[in-house]
Amino acid sequence: MLKNIPPLLTPDALHALASMGHGDDVAIVDANFPAAALARQGGARLVQLAGASANQALGAVLQVLPLDDFVPEAAWTMQVVGNAGAVPEPVAEFAAALQQAGEAPAGALERFAFYQRAQSAFLILQTGESRKYGNIVLRKGVIASDAP
Repeated sequence: MLKNIPPLLTPDALHALASMGHGDDVAIVDANFPAAALARQGGARLVQLAGASANQALGAVLQVLPLDDFVPEAAWTMQVVGNAGAVPEPVAEFAAALQQAGEAPAGALERFAFYQRAQSAFLILQTGESRKYGNIVLRKGVIASDAP
């Protein structure tokens, strides 16, 4: 057992997150997302977090993963098909979690652009989220040791 590690982050998830480098992406996706196929096609590691909602997984990841602050956007959600301006409940929860963590708001990607970004991710964390649009990609940043 480790202290101060969110318990829903399994050993496989922690290892994969720790293996990521600056600029690598992690996709946190819902239960309906074609995670296995996209991971296989793109070479991403796939880790199941079946007992967690997407927002719970995002909260846990934000506790251990710095987001990239060298780019205009370090997080992206999937736009609603046919209504790009809609904000589904999971996306609103993601926005609140990012704000609470002191991170910039997420950008939004068209469905197939989101699939492409997730396919090229280093890691896909598939949750048990059953609500539509419970998907977000995060870009890893750095932890600076040169801070005063």
